[in-house]
Amino acid sequence: MVMQRGGGGGRPSGPQARQMRIAECLVGDETGIIIFTARNDQVDLMKEGKIVTLRNAKIDMYKGSMRLAVDRWGRVEVAEEAADITVKEDNNLSLIEYELVSVEA
Repeated sequence: MVMQRGGGGGRPSGPQARQMRIAECLVGDETGIIIFTARNDQVDLMKEGKIVTLRNAKIDMYKGSMRLAVDRWGRVEVAEEAADITVKEDNNLSLIEYELVSVEA
């Protein structure tokens, strides 16, 4: 699913407004799977069954769970050749809920 955002929240609308496209994609490797939040041009690169390399990716916390993201300092690259990768689908890191715990000294 691709969601488009822009124009609201007191920001300018019309031709000068910047539209943002967001898609949540399930990505994985031999260690597990996680939800990747693709933004703008990244959305077009994410196709089911394709092999992608996420360089300089980071973890964002959303409602207590992890999401993988690549910001302007990172890069999403689609592999030219097929690779023999077995994805560990039974380890979904996005399903683990985390809670911020304060430790008093």
